Amino acid sequence: MYSPADFAQAPAAPHPELIRRLHAVVGDAGLITDTEAQAPYLTDWLGKWRGRTALVVRPRDTDETAAVIRICHETHTPVVAQGGNTGMSGGATPDASGAQVVLNMSRMNAIRAVDPINNTLTAEAGVLLAHVQQAALEVERFFPLSLGSEGSCTIGGNLATNAGGIAVLRYGNTRDLVLGIEAVLPDGRVWNGLRALRKDNTGYDLRHLFIGSEGTLGIITAAVLKLFPKPLGRATAWVGASSLESLIDLLSLLRARGGERLVAFEMMSDASLSLVLQHVVDTRAPLAGTHAFHALVELADTQQEGLDELLEQGLGAALESGLAEDVAVSRSQAQTAAFWKIREGISQAQVRAGKAIKHDIALPISSLADFARQADAALRAVQPDVNIINFGHLGDGNLHYNVLMPAGTTAEQLAAQTESLNRVVHDLVTHMGGSISAEHGIGQLRRDEMRHYKPALEFELMMRIKQALDPNHLMNPGKLL
Repeated sequence: MYSPADFAQAPAAPHPELIRRLHAVVGDAGLITDTEAQAPYLTDWLGKWRGRTALVVRPRDTDETAAVIRICHETHTPVVAQGGNTGMSGGATPDASGAQVVLNMSRMNAIRAVDPINNTLTAEAGVLLAHVQQAALEVERFFPLSLGSEGSCTIGGNLATNAGGIAVLRYGNTRDLVLGIEAVLPDGRVWNGLRALRKDNTGYDLRHLFIGSEGTLGIITAAVLKLFPKPLGRATAWVGASSLESLIDLLSLLRARGGERLVAFEMMSDASLSLVLQHVVDTRAPLAGTHAFHALVELADTQQEGLDELLEQGLGAALESGLAEDVAVSRSQAQTAAFWKIREGISQAQVRAGKAIKHDIALPISSLADFARQADAALRAVQPDVNIINFGHLGDGNLHYNVLMPAGTTAEQLAAQTESLNRVVHDLVTHMGGSISAEHGIGQLRRDEMRHYKPALEFELMMRIKQALDPNHLMNPGKLL
């Protein structure tokens, strides 16, 4: 019989007894040992990180998840939690040692309850985001989290990274959409915090420890999600402007006129639009002229009446005051879909155009224009021909401020540029009171940078929490902290 000491040096090959014990819990359907079959679980969807694993384990319910974690705790086997594997920061990819077990949650895909009166839905961690959205619509309700990967990302992954998306302006991040969670602790105990309450003042709000923790404190197995009234009316428009300052003023104008009916305010620079038109099929420029910046604006309400007039009046005022140079108000669902295809096509266009140094940053909205101006100048001082692709969720202060490298850039050249350009951007972000990670998580991509920028006391408190819950550091080691 083995002992925990057998696993202390992180062996590259799985111990036969570990395989036997895990197989007894999850069976043939829940255990993947074949190297070829493991391949999809060992690389992120961007292809930036690749790892090895002894085992991919796929539990089907909370009891099996708890049993798996308990065995890994007893044998000192590190665990990497994984949902739809659509993350942007390498947080769900094992390292190269082969010692980490990948715990894939895709078989935990049941929607346990839908309560339209309480406006809640309880979903297991492996449920696809698109399936949650559909389940809400089936009872005339709305779940607002919306991402480009919603057909393949899972609720557990959304919670683990505190995902953002296009509706944060109105509804908030994932953290704001959760009432309760169920989680398996690093020692295998189950905390059932599946409370469907909007008021609960009985001590610390433990759910928020796990949301955004990227699997480093335990495994989220289910969540109670907030539902909202189903929007029945929408009004959408594309706006061209001469500056980022103009769009920020337009945002304030539309917020004042539309209130919570303003659900999306997406921005892209002209360089971003041009990239999409060049690399994404069936796209065309919404406006006839050239504009330095563009915005995709959408209002939504439980009724259509008055919504179009509200948007048109606001945009008319923007044209008169010079905040907008030109606008195109959507007159059909097809036109609205065409507008959104452009916005959602930026990531695809970047992949096709070449390698990019990406920055997922957040700043006070009032600082965004000043940041972009200073960052543009600082990067061009380092690299005069730099191609800056600036787009994002202007309504919540989140920019995807990316640097597109020339076609043919090698991995070595990319690595050589990344550290210096990151420092330019992130030093400025931090100086202006922003965050170097807005919605994509830390993972392994931003781990070392977070240590550099996070105030020492904040980092110490995070480490104390980690040490209290996971003293052996078995949960997603090498990520976040």
